[in-house]
This record gives sequence, C-alpha cells and structure tokens, in this order.
Amino acid sequence: MLSALPSEDRALLAPHLSAIDLEKGRLLHDPGDQIDQVYFPNDCVISLMTLMENGAAIESATIGREGALGLMAAVAPRQALSRAIVQAPGSTLRIAAAPLHEVWRRSAALRDLVDRHNEALFGHAIQSVACNALHAVEARFCRWLLGCHDRIDGNTVNLTQEFLADMLGVQRTTVTAVAGSLQSKGLIRYRRGVVDILDRDGLEAMACECYGAVRRGYERLLPASFAG
Repeated sequence: MLSALPSEDRALLAPHLSAIDLEKGRLLHDPGDQIDQVYFPNDCVISLMTLMENGAAIESATIGREGALGLMAAVAPRQALSRAIVQAPGSTLRIAAAPLHEVWRRSAALRDLVDRHNEALFGHAIQSVACNALHAVEARFCRWLLGCHDRIDGNTVNLTQEFLADMLGVQRTTVTAVAGSLQSKGLIRYRRGVVDILDRDGLEAMACECYGAVRRGYERLLPASFAG
C-alpha cells in the first residue's frame, strides 16, 4: 500500500516505520482496544474477526499488502471494532498512530489513500455479511482461499483446521469434509495445517460471486496497491 504513495510522502513516513515479523495466530487487538499501532503488511495476512458474546466468531474481512490494519487511526484516535489476528505469518511495517496522524494531516495523497482504503475495506466487510449468510460453505471456502492467495507469495497457505473453522464460522468436521471434496477434485492438496493451491482457475469457478465483487472493489479503489 505504501508503494502507492508519491516518494515525498513515503519519505515523511519512513523515519517512523519499523519492520517486524508477525507469527501465525498473533493477536493484534480486540474490540474496544485503543488503536495505537498501524500495520502495513508485506507478505502476511491479517483477519478481522467479529465476536459474539457466547465466544463464537467469524471472519468479516482480510487485510494484506494492499492495505493496512488500524488505518482509521490516521484520521483521529480510534478503538478497534473487531479482533485482529494474524492468519498467515510474514513481515510488516509498523507505525505508531500519532506520527501517522501528523503525516496524514500534511499529506493530501495519504488522506486520499486512507479514504479509498477505508471504502474498500467497508465494501469487503458488507459483502462478507451477505456471503456468510447466503452462500454454501464450499463456495465460501474457495472464496477465502483465493483471497488469501492474492495476498501471499507462493501457493501454500499454512493454516490449522481450527483456524479455518473460525474463519468460516463452521465446525472442524465441516472443514475436513469440504477440504476433502476440493482435494478429490484436484483443486487443492490438504495436509495437517497446510493447504496447497493446485488449480486456481478451478477454485475461481467454484467460488461464490463475492470473491469477484470484493476483488473488483479493491482494484477500483486501490489499483496501485492491489496486485494479487
């Protein structure tokens, strides 16, 4: 996402950015937490999870190198609305919210990028609401794998069965059945904690319409940073 900014605007941010690695499963914030750090993923993927009072959870959006976690804090102090957890490990650039706000105040390009990113993320989240309610698990699983594939390097996604179940809001036995079906069709290879994508075109054919709708939204609003 930062590469979409003009060089002079990136130079304003550079002194405040630090590179860190995020391990799979790391909790970055929960609902109500003050957002004091903003993350710009390079090759990691972060899931935004909507939590229920009974402990149930489901993914509402995914953030990768096209965007940033906590970017709304660039505008003003904000509290997190969802749980943010690292879905796929990798590297990220991190900046404290206060200096990011100062650059946002000075940079028209950053203000525009923040606005477009927030619109794209909102579109992603509301599409997920409809998808989770209306579409079959197999189609949603394909959509989810494709969205993750867009945001990583390579064709291997390292995920546990439990994590996949949380992402999709289903039982682990359902994940096993769906993954087995996709494997029998030659679309993926599923091992304990690992999904290898073998046939992306086949996954796209089986995914619900929401994959294309979300992707088109990012391509329209963030054309320079969504390069999946």
